[in-house]
Amino acid sequence: MYLNQKEEDMSNGEYGETVRKSMDILIALGEIYDAPNLVDITSAQVSGVSYKTIGDAGLEYLEDLANDEKAEATVTSTLNPPGIDLDNWKKLGFPEDFSIKQNKIVDAYGSLGISKTCTCTPYLVGNVPRFHDHIAWSESSAVAYVNSVIGAKTNREGGPGALAAAIVGKTPMYGFHLDENRLAKFSVDVDTILKGADFGALGYIIGQKVGSDVPYFKLKNNPSNNDLKSLSAALASSGAVALYHIENITPEYENADENIEEEITITKEDILNTRANLSTTDKEPDLICLGCPHASLEEIKEVSNLVEGKTIKNELWICTSINVKASADRMGYTKIIENAGGHIVSDTCMVVSPIEDMGYEIIGVNSAKAANYVPSMCGLDVIYNDLQNLVKFI
Repeated sequence: MYLNQKEEDMSNGEYGETVRKSMDILIALGEIYDAPNLVDITSAQVSGVSYKTIGDAGLEYLEDLANDEKAEATVTSTLNPPGIDLDNWKKLGFPEDFSIKQNKIVDAYGSLGISKTCTCTPYLVGNVPRFHDHIAWSESSAVAYVNSVIGAKTNREGGPGALAAAIVGKTPMYGFHLDENRLAKFSVDVDTILKGADFGALGYIIGQKVGSDVPYFKLKNNPSNNDLKSLSAALASSGAVALYHIENITPEYENADENIEEEITITKEDILNTRANLSTTDKEPDLICLGCPHASLEEIKEVSNLVEGKTIKNELWICTSINVKASADRMGYTKIIENAGGHIVSDTCMVVSPIEDMGYEIIGVNSAKAANYVPSMCGLDVIYNDLQNLVKFI
């Protein structure tokens, strides 16, 4: 792989040990995937944040990197969700030992110049690349969204690769950074109107069918940005979809279907069956968790309107970024939801938190990604449904 003079200097350790280690990672990735060179990026989004997933070894590694005074992110960079609400973990009942170590992980990232804004929807809080920008993002749902809806260019990076790219400001030029790899292989004709949790069900079906290939959707109705967020998450979690196109909707759909190899038709029955199969029990959930991916202000407003003046029977968490929660606070949505018995939970989400150690058994979700991951990662049952069908009142 070709390196220019500055890249060679970074690889030789002239910019510090952490930069050298980062270059080692990027060069190794480039050689594995036959990248001809590195390309400059405008932003990074780094996973490997929850103590639940990286443990003591990950904490030790990050603190070691952070001790290098020359190590600092060179592009706009944000973090994936940690395993707790960083500010309110005691109030919400997160385990103390877990929470202390979790905050140390986030602090180490902060010492490396990564913003401690923790979210799986960085495009909602200021980390917004432009059309055709090269970036290095690692959260699977955010990768699918930013590639597809915004038209920036990223592969589905691992946590160490995204961190290395954030520090160096570059990533190997392969995969979805190349225009020829951004064409669709599957055409998906959806012959029913979709709403709410239907978009997650559609993504779950197609992710399983296409794996890591690129689908091209033909829909009967236009999705909202929140619908696209849900679709992206489901595609990425049930398969490994990092890019999709929607006819007349997404910015790169024109000519993206010129090399279609297979056509798929999705019926209303397919959607209904998938929605039913994503639930693992028919019992009533003891906790409703919304915001996977993290809730937008519009979604929080919808919950606020639903619960205003009522008392929620189930426990309710709405997971979002600290930035969006601040907006919800100012708009009065937080107070309305808390008065009804719910909580807006910042930073974390039900998948990467130690929710299985907090006394819950059945989780109600409107996210196909959460319905897919909670049973395997948390060992809990899930109910998958629309918001209006999940929240019960006294």
